Amino acid sequence: MTDRVATFLLPALPLVAASGPKAQACFWEYFVAQIRNSHTRRAYGRAVRAFLAWCTPQGVTSVARVKPLHIGVYLESLNGRLSPPTIKLPLAAIRAMFEWLVLGHVIRTNPAANVHGPRYSAQVGKTPVLDASEARKLLDSIDITTPIGLRDRALIALMVYSFARIGAALTMRVEDVFVEQRRLWVRLREKGGKRHQMPCHHNLEAYLCDYIERCGLAADPARPLFCTISRQTRRLSTTPLPQANAYQMLRRRAAAARIATKIGNNSFRATGITTYLQNGGTLEKAAVMANHASIRTTQLYDRRRFAVSLDEVERVVI
Repeated sequence: MTDRVATFLLPALPLVAASGPKAQACFWEYFVAQIRNSHTRRAYGRAVRAFLAWCTPQGVTSVARVKPLHIGVYLESLNGRLSPPTIKLPLAAIRAMFEWLVLGHVIRTNPAANVHGPRYSAQVGKTPVLDASEARKLLDSIDITTPIGLRDRALIALMVYSFARIGAALTMRVEDVFVEQRRLWVRLREKGGKRHQMPCHHNLEAYLCDYIERCGLAADPARPLFCTISRQTRRLSTTPLPQANAYQMLRRRAAAARIATKIGNNSFRATGITTYLQNGGTLEKAAVMANHASIRTTQLYDRRRFAVSLDEVERVVI
């Protein structure tokens, strides 16, 4: 883990090292010990690296000499190139990093504490969502005569029917698909270390059982549920499927099914939630099923209002 962190943080070290050994140790502690989520660590690391690289030509000689003005000018330089939500991420990363340096008594005050990011408000998320018929078409288009087809159908169905995040789906083991109360259940390890369990929709149950049985996964309950495919044998390996590979797989499957929507890893979670709400589900239950801490987060996935908007647009008859 330390090697992977070092890879994207090394360009930022000269500016940190100039503040002394204590600053350097505190800097590494923040990324290695404080941030436990690997995706957050990677995103924050890139943001901090980019900011410190920008500081060097501005005459900043160490992290202790960074002022609120530097941070404000840097964020201003991102305007026009990045969207407001994207600009908020580097500000959060910079602010958290300097706060850790304050706690480590490297600097006295946090220069990012009172720097404001761009205003942004959204009532609907940006994640592309499929129509229920498109999701059905995609699942039916997958050739399930091969292990890769069985795996891909099971993974997509898991995200649609259980509202699973891609990160939680890809960290599942075979033993996380289990029988309880005469129904098949799935166990997901969500963000923040939360363990979430859900009963399977009958379609998802059929796809998971078919995948596990035909690929012979039941004999090794501790192995990853979704793995890469060995190039030599064209069978499942024991290496967990990386998130980037899952994204490429989804794009290929969508193109093969002639689906024009530019879907991503989160599209199937949004599709499942929207379809559930369209069929009479409630936001409160959807939040529980999606393991959302707040209903406001679930509302970002609710695209029912778009159907009304499209009907109204078609009233403009010329």
